[in-house]
Amino acid sequence: MTYFVYVLGNYKKFKLTTYVGYTNSLKKRLKLHNEGKGAKFTRGRKWKIIYKEKYKTKSEAIKREYYIKKNRRLRNFIKNNINEKKNSNFITI
Repeated sequence: MTYFVYVLGNYKKFKLTTYVGYTNSLKKRLKLHNEGKGAKFTRGRKWKIIYKEKYKTKSEAIKREYYIKKNRRLRNFIKNNINEKKNSNFITI
């Protein structure tokens, strides 16, 4: 089975908020987040996938998710790349 680590983005008042997670179905998971059935932090916002990585095992995906969540430098890098491309109406990578 294939697993994905993803970063969701939401703009509110010109500020980009991000959320990191993992799943085996990106479309289904994004739908749940946007319906308010995802993680508590994601409720009440409309999210778009701004970054994703693919892994062969759940264990690899969980390790990478943890790394991205804890690594502020990497998350800021992702956010900055998205902010630079913001003029193209919120890019999805």
